[in-house]
Amino acid sequence: MNIGQAARASGVSAKMIRHYESIGLVPPAGRRDSGYRDYGASDLHRLGFIRHARDLGFSLERIRVLLGLWGDPGRSNADVKAIAEAHVRELEERARQLNEMADALRSLADACDGDGRPDCPIIASLVTGTDAPACHPNPAPATPEPPAPRGKARTKR
Repeated sequence: MNIGQAARASGVSAKMIRHYESIGLVPPAGRRDSGYRDYGASDLHRLGFIRHARDLGFSLERIRVLLGLWGDPGRSNADVKAIAEAHVRELEERARQLNEMADALRSLADACDGDGRPDCPIIASLVTGTDAPACHPNPAPATPEPPAPRGKARTKR
């Protein structure tokens, strides 16, 4: 089958199939007399493996290692498990960081009245890099001026 058919059958875009070939994750496909790539069942299995591993967030380097283990009949499942457990720890850390970001943004959004006024704790926090007070603190802190637009400076005549 040609690359378009292989892409549809595997769920991997033709562009990514070419990329995986260029980095050696997938062996170069055979060529037809017409010069078009020709993919077989083993290519589809490999592409499916890669797609499933990418869906789980594995890096290309880890996928390369997993593919090597998949093709090794003498592999140790302990090696595969160690890779999966390391990936789980990384995913859990990323989830923790994402939750912290969501909590910080939620706190900023809660501090904003959203009443159409120009003062905004979200913008203030982005400017200062710190937690910002509510929209209407007493007294109101000075908000730094936004950067001047770029372009040619006009002179008065």
